[in-house]
Amino acid sequence: MGPVAALSALGDRTFGSLRRHRNYRLFFAGSGISFIGTWMQQIAAYWLILELTNSPVAVGALALVQTLPVTLFALVGGSIADRVDLRKMVIACETTMGIQAALLCFLALSGVIAPWQLYVLGLAQGVAVALNAPARHTLVFQIVGRDDLTNAIALSASLGTTARILGPAAGGIVVAAFGPGVAFGLNAVSYAIVIAAILAIRLAPRPQRTAPLPGILGSVGQTFRYAVSTRRVAVTFFTLILVSTFSFNFDVLLPLVARLTLDSGAQTFGLIASVFGAGALTGSLVLATVGRTRMLLVLVGALGFGALQLLLARQDSLPAVCGLLYLIGIFYIIWGSSSLATLQLAAPEHLRGRAASLYFFGFMGGAPLGGLIAGSLTAHGGTRLAFTVAGAMAILIAGVGSIVLLLGRSARARRPRTARESAGV
Repeated sequence: MGPVAALSALGDRTFGSLRRHRNYRLFFAGSGISFIGTWMQQIAAYWLILELTNSPVAVGALALVQTLPVTLFALVGGSIADRVDLRKMVIACETTMGIQAALLCFLALSGVIAPWQLYVLGLAQGVAVALNAPARHTLVFQIVGRDDLTNAIALSASLGTTARILGPAAGGIVVAAFGPGVAFGLNAVSYAIVIAAILAIRLAPRPQRTAPLPGILGSVGQTFRYAVSTRRVAVTFFTLILVSTFSFNFDVLLPLVARLTLDSGAQTFGLIASVFGAGALTGSLVLATVGRTRMLLVLVGALGFGALQLLLARQDSLPAVCGLLYLIGIFYIIWGSSSLATLQLAAPEHLRGRAASLYFFGFMGGAPLGGLIAGSLTAHGGTRLAFTVAGAMAILIAGVGSIVLLLGRSARARRPRTARESAGV
């Protein structure tokens, strides 16, 4: 096979879900525009609350109100997603977030916006995200099927990380040139685009359920039982929630790195956030090309994510910060996207939405506590202390997860394999 043919085959493998599924192409295009708008709004909101209060703790508090609903409602969102028309659920949530962005735009442009309004509307956004995220990822599964799921998750991650590059950079420029209100308005427009794309998707009916689902609380209980159903799923879930809580607080820390560590403004904030996104994009394309889910990727990703944060803690120059954030972004995607694929692929059909919600509960459920911890550590010891604690915790958690898996493997080696284990469950 010549070089051109090899590159063509590699491209077909990397972008297989886009090539094979019209519905996924529509979903991908609309989501890409919306994700850029969302990151522009995040840059604007965090910078605005910092300008209004000049308080690192206030930035953490805004992260708290945006992520607390995920802790409370993500598993409920997964239970609902297993019961209803996924497309209608996603459209309802996207519409709610579009209205929230439009209200922020009006308040900011009219000059009457206050911190409490950012908190209230941030809370509304958080509730919509908590309900929307499990439905979106279950919809992706319905669109592409089991065989292309890992590839589609990685490509969706590449979309989100491309938005991390373009959105913060554009957001920093827009905020610096026109103010936060314009960034909020552009995000409101982006929601209209993604809603139109989802309306254009043609879907076959979901398989009929053979047994009635339990009530919402019973469904949440089933989700937690699934989380500990096997050693592989349990290690994935607990690694996810603990690393996310203690080590993934970049929404809080990056504006503080820009202002306090680098003594710069909104454009530097946009730049370093974009560099992190560039690394995440690289990681997602690598994972899309691999196209398979391995437990090793979850643990190695978490380990590298932590080790690089220990190095980042000591840096106070823009080039060094950018270089390390790029590498951190690669390991972040390897860890996070592999976790999502592991949880979804291990779940039976009737738990598909709840498996996705378990990922978002794990990834964002600890963020309210994590954001406050990161803000408080920065207030007491600067970003150096915050990144040191984050890096050490990620390394510790990945190490414990590896030991648990090795102990399980040793135990299985000492006894006859069951039919369930032989099937790879």
